Amino acid sequence: MPENRLSKPLAIAISSVSILLALLVWQILASQGLLGKNFPGSVKTLQELIWWLSDPFFNNGPNDLGIGTNLLISLRRVLIGYSLAVLVAVPVGLLVGVSQIAESSVNPFVQLLKPISPLAWLPIGLFVFRDSELTGIFVIFISSVWPTLINTAFGVSSINPDFLKVSRSLGASKFRTIVKVVLPAVMPNILAGMRISMGTAWLVIVAAEMLLGSGIGYFIWNEWNNLSLPNIFAAIIVIGVAGMLLDQVFGWLQKRFDYQV
Repeated sequence: MPENRLSKPLAIAISSVSILLALLVWQILASQGLLGKNFPGSVKTLQELIWWLSDPFFNNGPNDLGIGTNLLISLRRVLIGYSLAVLVAVPVGLLVGVSQIAESSVNPFVQLLKPISPLAWLPIGLFVFRDSELTGIFVIFISSVWPTLINTAFGVSSINPDFLKVSRSLGASKFRTIVKVVLPAVMPNILAGMRISMGTAWLVIVAAEMLLGSGIGYFIWNEWNNLSLPNIFAAIIVIGVAGMLLDQVFGWLQKRFDYQV
């Protein structure tokens, strides 16, 4: 990282210029037909985006929902599945970090299940739950549990042993040691894992919803069936902005807990 950081206004100005240049290049390439026949330019896409955002929450039936309504459906699934994953991953990660028996017991499942594509769990979820909502939540859970679990376990195993020795010498119980020593020490690792898990969950739900029949992913699939590329690009922009905002929240939390113990 450079020592002399750009001022915030200058950084915002440079980012804005970069976005405008990208939109200009996109428009030129599309208008010249270099991206394919009938490929929409940035102007057409932004017009469609403005139209969708002018009334984002309309509901005219399951196949005619506003882009905001579909986004809220996706966010609900992500937040439920993600929250369940964190509730499981953090305690298990703490246990794995402090116990070699737990590590030996859990590690084979982590190594076996972590590489599996989350979409491979879709048919399993549909067969077991027979409900698209529960299946979406299940897929989010199974895809976002691993980064938080692994980062938490790594953080616990990396704690300076001297802190644990001091805690024991002062007569602290195991529970108090975990609350006062272990958790504060591993909080940056937990938040880093949670940040990765949220990014993974947001990536997965968009793909999964193309088969689930609702949400922002299904919106994209529906617009593809209607051969409406401008609407697809409008949805992609909305997905990107929502993902960026979620990532910024965790980035802010990481800065709040960015300390060394």
